[in-house]
Amino acid sequence: MRIPRAFELPGKEVMVHREGERLIIEPVASKSGLLSLLAGLKPLEIEFPDVDEGLLPLDDVKL
Repeated sequence: MRIPRAFELPGKEVMVHREGERLIIEPVASKSGLLSLLAGLKPLEIEFPDVDEGLLPLDDVKL
């Protein structure tokens, strides 16, 4: 038996579980976390400035 196209869900994956006599089919939420967001970003073309330029030298601290 096939599921009619009218019941098509978004996405490529679904979760199937049973509640009593009911069969529940739910779409799996897309991975929209920080890692997937960062993976989709394009690299920056600008050069970052040297943040240490112009700072005084560090003092050695003995603990």
